[in-house]
Amino acid sequence: MELHQLRYFCAVAETGSFSRAAEHSHVAQPSLSQQILKLEDELGARLFDRLGRSVRLTDVGKAFLPRARAVLRELEAAKGDVVERKDSVAGSLTVGVIPTIAPYYLPPKLSSFTRQFPQARVTVVEEITPVLLDRLRASTVDVAILALPIRGHEFDTFALLTERLFAALPRKHALAGRRSLALKDLRKEPFLLLRDGHCFRDTAVAACDRARVSPQVIFESGQFSSILSMVGTGMGVSIVPEMAIEKTAHCRYVRIADGEATRTVGATVLRGRSLTRLHQAFLAHLRPASASADT
Repeated sequence: MELHQLRYFCAVAETGSFSRAAEHSHVAQPSLSQQILKLEDELGARLFDRLGRSVRLTDVGKAFLPRARAVLRELEAAKGDVVERKDSVAGSLTVGVIPTIAPYYLPPKLSSFTRQFPQARVTVVEEITPVLLDRLRASTVDVAILALPIRGHEFDTFALLTERLFAALPRKHALAGRRSLALKDLRKEPFLLLRDGHCFRDTAVAACDRARVSPQVIFESGQFSSILSMVGTGMGVSIVPEMAIEKTAHCRYVRIADGEATRTVGATVLRGRSLTRLHQAFLAHLRPASASADT
């Protein structure tokens, strides 16, 4: 049984004529008549009595008509739901974010987004990069905010910002008053870094490698706040991205004089996955105004 057969059946029932039904349905009358015959054959019963130039519903046809109309109404309602969902910025959105970005970048972005789109239900998952990539693959996370680049051809990424790296020093450190420094100036210092598994650990170590510095790591943590508290007590030095600078900490932050000492933050989605209006609106909200104007 085909949906167009139900439409033709209802049209004939409403017009009382195969020719008028064909005209209203924008189909040739022989084709319409053939489809009605196929429908009757499938049901094993006549739906119409053919009375010369007019047709009349049989008792079976009268019983079948409200059922056919109900099926077509449900189909139209389903299509309407799809269109409404496609065009509506509403529903659920799960955002993944790495710990070295979550407390600094995400709160103001989420606050302004939910004010603009109050029907959106946003859930945040904070995890390290490998876990978030697995969750993107499994579609349990819709959008992930990570440090770029990432490995994997199955993802699409959108750069959001690039920030400089800074050396975090104790307030009374001999180099604390400088505007910039080279990491080789810190080669004899004890370092406090994020533990393995955090992508910023790799960023910091890469900066040290470029400066030919082998950091003596005496403390590792999963949070910048813990590292900066230890730096403030004079335990050693660290490397942090610009967004993690805490003006209230007992530290001084000096820009690292290395043009490559930067971190690029981006949004990541699973390539090929259909994005709802909600997903698209969130990605557009994250992008800086200059990037939005270029697209």
